[in-house]
Amino acid sequence: MGLFSTINIAASGMSLERLRTDVIADNIANASSTRTDEGGPYRKSTVIAAAKSGAQYRGFFVPTDYDNGAGSGVKVMEIKKDMSEGRLVYDPTHPDAIKSGPRAGYVEYPNINIVTEMVDLISASRAYEANSSVIQGSKEMFQEALEIGR
Repeated sequence: MGLFSTINIAASGMSLERLRTDVIADNIANASSTRTDEGGPYRKSTVIAAAKSGAQYRGFFVPTDYDNGAGSGVKVMEIKKDMSEGRLVYDPTHPDAIKSGPRAGYVEYPNINIVTEMVDLISASRAYEANSSVIQGSKEMFQEALEIGR
């Protein structure tokens, strides 16, 4: 594992968590948006991430059958829209109320649960802090190694 591999891996995690935070903030901001440019209510967005390939380091104490290597960080695969149905609220005076059919008079609101979004936001914040701590610890370890060499 190279000198900066740890920092690069943690930095990719920080980038991912920052994007997750932005997407969650967008979801919260649009929790009451009943009309979008595409038509219909706003749909919740979710960040889909995957491990970067190209691991070259293998653990010493893990059997080779179970060890995929340390990895080289994470990457964003896509930002996916959740197309599940939103909550329906009866309000026939609302401009976006359904005009005809069995759901006439109902307004479809986004499929966003504010409590779930806040929990996800806290999770993203803690993961960002953890990756930041890894970078700080690596930096301190490198500085100590330089001091030993003096």
